[in-house]
Amino acid sequence: MSSSAAQAISSQPNFVILYVADPEASVSFYTRLLAVEPVEVSPTFALFVLESGLKLGLWKVSGVEPAALLCGGGTELVFPQASREQVDALCMRWWDQGVRILQQPTSMDFGYTFTAADPDDHRLRVFVMEM
Repeated sequence: MSSSAAQAISSQPNFVILYVADPEASVSFYTRLLAVEPVEVSPTFALFVLESGLKLGLWKVSGVEPAALLCGGGTELVFPQASREQVDALCMRWWDQGVRILQQPTSMDFGYTFTAADPDDHRLRVFVMEM
């Protein structure tokens, strides 16, 4: 392999895919949650491109190849905030939108945080770092 080809290879991820049971329901949930429309939608897949540059894909679990062994609850999407007040405000906004809150705002060893879940039990953690 030439050195120019080796330089073009990237090992920096910028795309997360969540396996979902019902892409249409998940698109509706994440459109409300993220306040952004998906850039791609099909019966089995949807793609959001976020302001941060992160791409979030929602893939119908029954079509994943090779088959997925785990869906929901094994990882977290993390939403950093700048203050405790922003953490509390986002928790209240999500609560008002009907998002299931798994953990009310609380102090932990890394900061002030709460945890929510999407319709497929993917965990959503919001926090502000406090040391």
